[in-house]
Amino acid sequence: MEDSKRLTHLDERGQANMVDIGAKPANQRIARAAGRVWMAPETLQLIRAGNLKKGDVLNTARIAGIMAAKRTAELIPLCHPIPIDRIALEFAFDDQGCAIEIEATVASTGKTGVEMEALTAVSVAALTIYDMAKAVDRGMRLTDIRLIEKRGGVRGDYLAEA
Repeated sequence: MEDSKRLTHLDERGQANMVDIGAKPANQRIARAAGRVWMAPETLQLIRAGNLKKGDVLNTARIAGIMAAKRTAELIPLCHPIPIDRIALEFAFDDQGCAIEIEATVASTGKTGVEMEALTAVSVAALTIYDMAKAVDRGMRLTDIRLIEKRGGVRGDYLAEA
């Protein structure tokens, strides 16, 4: 199989393998990921007004996403622990669609990308929103978690299609 098409986390025998990044050069790497939490209109308004008994939902979700990004290598078996320069989470209310949009940006100067850290940040932020609001809306849905952009590294940049 051509090297660029080979699954990097499998060795020549098809067994799980942590990629050797020892010879790769360190450079600036940035990844952005996004996701959505769909909910009832009443739930969206409670979160916006800060009227849920558990407290400030979005601030708690932001902290949870940051903590999760920093611990990605502990959660996903073949991820490398990497130094993170920056983690930022942003939230936007979609009143029309009754959803909260989540976007995470993670930056590192290292030998491997931060896509998994950005995706983990979004996932855990979404789970935190669900946890904090589930008493009023068990029908919430977490969807569309995806990589939006990646910059840096030997494979070049990636920008998801709109």
